[in-house]
Amino acid sequence: MNRPKTMTRSRFAEGAVEWLIRASAFSAIVGLFLIFIFIGKEALPILTSPDVRKEANISKLFLPQDQAHPYSWQPVSEIPKYSILPLFVGTLKMTLVAVLFAIPLALGAALFTSEFSPGWLKEFIKPIIELLAGIPSVVLGFFALMVMASYVQELFGIVYRLNAINAGIALGLAVIPIVYTVADDALTSVPKSYREASMAMGASPWQTAWRVVFPAALPGILAACVLGFGRAIGETMIVLMASGNAAIMSWNLAKPARSLSATIAAELGEVVVGSAHYHVLFFIGISLFIFTFVLNMFAHWFVARLQKKVLGTI
Repeated sequence: MNRPKTMTRSRFAEGAVEWLIRASAFSAIVGLFLIFIFIGKEALPILTSPDVRKEANISKLFLPQDQAHPYSWQPVSEIPKYSILPLFVGTLKMTLVAVLFAIPLALGAALFTSEFSPGWLKEFIKPIIELLAGIPSVVLGFFALMVMASYVQELFGIVYRLNAINAGIALGLAVIPIVYTVADDALTSVPKSYREASMAMGASPWQTAWRVVFPAALPGILAACVLGFGRAIGETMIVLMASGNAAIMSWNLAKPARSLSATIAAELGEVVVGSAHYHVLFFIGISLFIFTFVLNMFAHWFVARLQKKVLGTI
């Protein structure tokens, strides 16, 4: 007698849970869309307002401003200059250092813990590496500013104490746990039969790990690298504190640098609302948003295609 009622309640509960999951997903999408609309609305006067276009010199945001100071970010000078190119160069420099420092270490650690280490050692190493993700970025920035900068300067013989190398290494510390966690999960998810077949054909454990397991997990590993790159390019506090925060148009890693995100964080709190400087900062934000969005879309397409190739469906 009670069975129909129980089934009705169960179906009602399943429907409610399904509705909550869908509502959560759509809420996240709507929230992201509204953020994009707000940032775009504040950046739009760069393209539509004649006064803002004239003051910001929109035609030269990515071009030389003048002969004396071709690439200058000086928004509060007597003659404001809004060249964004030094900020892009600084962002790419520090991101490049972070990726080159973090990805080999993270992938090496993931390969070791998934293929070679005993179970008890993995249970010890993995939580310690993942613990780095819980350290606030301001703490890593403070450590890079007060401790690491002197060692980096002495090690590389650099003139400037705060530079792109120092900021990139500190940024790499924040990237390592993300890349490691995703890569370790990708390597661990490779079927055990792959390893057994390789070992049965006479391959060594290292050959099995490098030539069989690693290629099979390559889509997940590339996804980990993309997530790490996105984390590095959008980081704010570490680069703000450890890079020297100077908008210099130079690819020299030993010189100070300034990133797009650090510029927004440092100047948006004091900028005059409605000024050209205000709208340019939002334009930087929308540019960074579009860049990371396109990068993630391309990476998603590439990883999906690579995964089909690995599975032999294309």
